[in-house]
Amino acid sequence: MYTVESLVAQIQGLSSSAGDLSLLLTHLKQADEFLHNESTRLFPFLEQLDPTLHSLGYLYILEASTSGPVTNEQARRLVLLISRFLTSCVADQIRLAPEKFIAVCKSFKDQVLMLEAPIRGVVPLLEAVKKLRSSEHLTTLHPDFLQICLLAKCYKTGFSILEDDIFEVDQPRDFYLYCYYGGMICIGQKRFQKALELLHNVVTAPMSSINAIAVEAFKKYVLVSLIYNGQFSTSLPKYTSSAAQRNLKTLCQLYIELANTYSIGKISELETYIQTNREKFDSDNNLGLVKQVVSSMYKRNIQRLTQTYLTLSLQDIANTVQLSSPKEAEMHVLQMIQDGEIYATINQRDGMVRFLEDPEQYKTCEMIEHIDSSIQRIMTLSKKLTAMDELISCDPLYLAKVGRERQRFDFDDFDSVPQKFNI
Repeated sequence: MYTVESLVAQIQGLSSSAGDLSLLLTHLKQADEFLHNESTRLFPFLEQLDPTLHSLGYLYILEASTSGPVTNEQARRLVLLISRFLTSCVADQIRLAPEKFIAVCKSFKDQVLMLEAPIRGVVPLLEAVKKLRSSEHLTTLHPDFLQICLLAKCYKTGFSILEDDIFEVDQPRDFYLYCYYGGMICIGQKRFQKALELLHNVVTAPMSSINAIAVEAFKKYVLVSLIYNGQFSTSLPKYTSSAAQRNLKTLCQLYIELANTYSIGKISELETYIQTNREKFDSDNNLGLVKQVVSSMYKRNIQRLTQTYLTLSLQDIANTVQLSSPKEAEMHVLQMIQDGEIYATINQRDGMVRFLEDPEQYKTCEMIEHIDSSIQRIMTLSKKLTAMDELISCDPLYLAKVGRERQRFDFDDFDSVPQKFNI
């Protein structure tokens, strides 16, 4: 018969070595049901344990304690307790019971949202993600962490985990949410190229039926394509699911028409269309992105001028691009120079802009190092793809499926291919 006191004693005595931890894990698994039955009286016993020394035992008791309904008052206490645990626990111990650790982290996320204080969850969940994952591995905590970063508007912190390459995924749904939340984080950071990549993954992901996340991702995908590329292709890749191919354009017709209006290149028509549908864009929470689409059209039109003129006055730029004043034209040009979108100088005395060639000669040490690192990354990716291809080629399930597909065809029914044609 178990008692909480005896389990605490075992946790204190069996947390020092790998062999002891293995034995402790066996005891804790056997006592798991008992701990859940005693969940209402476990909190005082946590004070007898050190989350740094007794991470595994602390995790089991903490998970049992948070498994039931939690009031606001309890949530305030638990948020402090779990924050301390997530930041101080030992990775090697909590990885022995990953499902328990994930359950505690998800409970923690729910509690900070209940308290309407998502910013309190950012640092602890970042530590949890780092401790749970291995290299290039997407855990089920990644989407939860990115969601908290979005709600707390901590875009830079969220972006820090988006720079890692992902090759292993626990659940396909996790990757789906990771890409959607990650795309929104990148939009907040104005990393539009990365946002396009992530939103593209959501739109083209396998799906048997259309869902709300895919629809919202497609809307943002259209807008970000216009901002970053200055155009949007209505044709989706062949590997996109038939559900997405059939439904996305119909459900997002407002955004398809916006892209068509943008392609005409007339700022007045674009602004009229946006003003007409302003409430719809606002209800989608996309009005901010739509305004950036307008700004991007000004930039595209200014970029076109660099292909025709060597020098041009700010007044002429304002007239051609349909800006209200030379001062506004100057602000757009300065921002584009700062962002590296054009190369130019502005003469403040006479208000003339001189467009320049790209100064990059691709022969500096920094550029050579950048090219070399890109080549190394591509070679690493190629090796991984080759290894993955070999692994799939030997997979019994894959071979069985390929065998069934081949049986659908009788190749004797086809004419043989002629060896030579007479013209």
